[in-house]
Amino acid sequence: MANPHAATPQEMFDLVSGRRTDEPDWFQFGEVTLTPTDIVQVLESRVSDDRRVLYEQVLAERTEQAVVVIEGMVDMGNVGAVMRSADGFGIQTVHTVDTAGTYKRSKRTTQGTDKWIDRIRWEDPSSCVSALHNDGFSVIATDLAPGARPIAEMNLSGRVAIVFGNELDGISDEMRGLVDERMVIPMSGFAESFNISVAAALTLAEVRRQRVEVHGRSGDLDADRKDVIRAVWHLKSVRESRLIVERALADGSVGGSPSPG
Repeated sequence: MANPHAATPQEMFDLVSGRRTDEPDWFQFGEVTLTPTDIVQVLESRVSDDRRVLYEQVLAERTEQAVVVIEGMVDMGNVGAVMRSADGFGIQTVHTVDTAGTYKRSKRTTQGTDKWIDRIRWEDPSSCVSALHNDGFSVIATDLAPGARPIAEMNLSGRVAIVFGNELDGISDEMRGLVDERMVIPMSGFAESFNISVAAALTLAEVRRQRVEVHGRSGDLDADRKDVIRAVWHLKSVRESRLIVERALADGSVGGSPSPG
């Protein structure tokens, strides 16, 4: 008899991967490339005033200087909870190293926050960490192994990727050998560690605290990046948004330029 609590690899794949907001095909409509402003112009009347105000509030606090990495997690509920915390603390990008192979369903969900963040899936730690290093990130893992420094001693205010390991074993030995630093959240009770979703929330709260202390605020998106993300959010939130934009192109109410190539 099938395990009712088991999840399929495809279900986990769908949770941890998706089109990134920086992919140019969001703005390509046939032979025409639209600007983010074009997209918003066509769709904004179909987005409520309250939602548009919320977009601006969230964009003001969004950061791409801090990202989350989840390695080898089995429980979809825990993955969803970490994503929910990431969104709540203004993190735009969540990477996952999807190596578990077997997965567990949970009643807990992302509460829809996966829709608004960039989700990037990797198949091994090396590829993930290499890409982050090439993009200028310092990679810091939460870890219970000897040598990890207390979180209070860590500088988390710069361009950092924070790695969280799986529910049972934490980060893998391979990941441990790849990261730049390791940190631990000190415990004062009988438990050895916090649940991964709690650890993520505590860590990301410290990331935001340090960013505000050093930079004056946690959000760091420039105007162009805000424009892109705002337009993608409009496309995601309006039903049949691409069809609506295509109709606007057809009737000449929005312009555009020929797509390159």
